[in-house]
Amino acid sequence: MTQYAIDKSLDARGLCCPMPSVKTALALEGMKTGQVIEVLTDDPVSKKDLPVWARSTGNHLLGIEETDNIVRIYLRKG
Repeated sequence: MTQYAIDKSLDARGLCCPMPSVKTALALEGMKTGQVIEVLTDDPVSKKDLPVWARSTGNHLLGIEETDNIVRIYLRKG
């Protein structure tokens, strides 16, 4: 279970790479620095792609949780 205060949740299930990253980028545009987004995805590539994308865009990976084929990725807007 997450220990982060979630400011926004994004359901990217059913989307394949690169769309979870694209949707995350669009969602983060409307958020303030320091806020946390939870991204739900069932695309296994997102476990590697979103952390790399976050580092390259100045955002911060807080954690990744996986249960029942759903990956939850927590990012803090940089």
